Amino acid sequence: MLHRIQRMVWGNFTRSGYRKIALTALLAATLQTASLTAQEHDDHSLPPARVLGQIEFPTSAKDAEAQAAFIRGMLLLHLFEYEFAAEEFIAAQQIEAEFAMAYWGEAMTHNHPIWDEQDLPAAREILLKLGATPEQRLATTDDPREQAFLASLEILYGEGSKTERDQAYARHLEQMALMFPDDHEVQLLYALSLLGVSAGVRDIPSYMLSTAVAQDVFSANPQHPGAAHYLIHGVDDPDHAVLGLTAARALAEMAPDAGHSLHMTSHIFIALGMWDEVVTANENAVRVHTSMRQEQGLTARHWGHYNFWLLYGLLQQGRNEDALKLLKAAYQELQEEDKAPTDRLLLDPDSSITGSVVQMWTRYLVETRDWTGDVADWDFKLGDAFDPNLNYTFVQGMRAAHALQASEATQYLGQFRGMQAELSRLLAQKKESAAGDQQYLKRLQVMEQELLAGIEFARGESQQAARYAAEASRLEDEMPYAFGPPFVDWPSAELLGEMLLDARKYAEAEAAFKLELKRARLRANSLQGLATALHKQGKETEAVYYQEKLQQMQKNKATAAKSGNNGLPLDLEEN
Repeated sequence: MLHRIQRMVWGNFTRSGYRKIALTALLAATLQTASLTAQEHDDHSLPPARVLGQIEFPTSAKDAEAQAAFIRGMLLLHLFEYEFAAEEFIAAQQIEAEFAMAYWGEAMTHNHPIWDEQDLPAAREILLKLGATPEQRLATTDDPREQAFLASLEILYGEGSKTERDQAYARHLEQMALMFPDDHEVQLLYALSLLGVSAGVRDIPSYMLSTAVAQDVFSANPQHPGAAHYLIHGVDDPDHAVLGLTAARALAEMAPDAGHSLHMTSHIFIALGMWDEVVTANENAVRVHTSMRQEQGLTARHWGHYNFWLLYGLLQQGRNEDALKLLKAAYQELQEEDKAPTDRLLLDPDSSITGSVVQMWTRYLVETRDWTGDVADWDFKLGDAFDPNLNYTFVQGMRAAHALQASEATQYLGQFRGMQAELSRLLAQKKESAAGDQQYLKRLQVMEQELLAGIEFARGESQQAARYAAEASRLEDEMPYAFGPPFVDWPSAELLGEMLLDARKYAEAEAAFKLELKRARLRANSLQGLATALHKQGKETEAVYYQEKLQQMQKNKATAAKSGNNGLPLDLEEN
């Protein structure tokens, strides 16, 4: 089926009068048509009330208002504001019912490659609105470029596993990119497809190729939100993030009216440890996202992706009281919801209120080590959902370890292992093995070793605890970098450093904290741990350097919330 669709669309380049035209002439004619169409709709290329950047995407639309709605939809699509993008594409269809590319745009809103999400049934329903068969759908436009776009949908939402379709889709977009080298939209959709092939799991070679494509477009049009956005995704890890700093700052200025564009800048900031910028970006993202929700008649919320990143940034700034205020607001909304999650295999905590609030709660307790405060005693309706239950059990195990209750911590480890084994079994039964699912299971292996380390500490076996923590760090080191706050809630090299401090192995602790700071730039607890390890070795100049760096990072912190020890289960400042 995939090969038949590809033959159909590429064959049109010869059957529809292009047979005797050289490739360069074909491109020139296409671009000339594109230029004329762009001029025709130039007055409608930007929405009057929402600033989202600037693009040129000529189509065969006959109605200027339909084209304007389509452009708004594309801007939102590039910014991953999928629901709002769909509204614009549907509006374009209502204005011009035979506008083929408006249906293409709506179908594209159901593919989220970075998040490894795809609503296949919904996308196929949209294809049926355009035509009953692939042949009928391709016949809705005479433009070869648009036919190539429509053919990409037949591949993306066609036969085969998601992995096979993603790979075939990327190959199709690669052919389009060769055919239309000066078409920014084609180039960027190709760049995005490269990120999607690995299902959101970082693959450096493909990510660098995607970055190069996005950089070319960004250089040509510094106001293109998709170019800046995909460039950021390509480099949002500690080793490459500096390459995206210009794009991050540009994206915030060019598209201030989309929550995701404002949040995306913090992908670069968090990888570089720029905590003031992380907090500001996500405060702005929450504000704009709230406004966009209100347009749909929805209320503000204090949980979800942007709020989780905001919480993490506040904690790195030492603003524990502000972080706690945000967390309490999220918990209040969860209590008002008063429902247990229904999808036990939903492993993305941002996608449900329970998963998100438990994730925020876990992050707060890990960062503050407030194991004995009121927050640690919060109750949750978890049902049988794996993600919140696993996070909750991990926290309770570490609380028990902090209290030197090895037997109780061992019981929590048993519960954790039981859920871990059941989840592994259920994921193995799925028709398709998702790359993100496999990364999640590896994360659980790291957390299991961390629980073992906590248990040994509670037993007074510091050296054995350090060995388990070292194994956790080794396992985490095998995982590709996951952008954002640490994917393993308690960064394993940091835990190792704390265990080594307790074992009075200060030089090894220094190495562990430096490893964690390589994985997570300017992370507060690791900076404090490193300063302590250096101080214990008499390396006062270095110790003061890192202590001052931490103080500079937290210079504007509010009064900290009451917190327990600075590390599990020791006070790094006094050990």
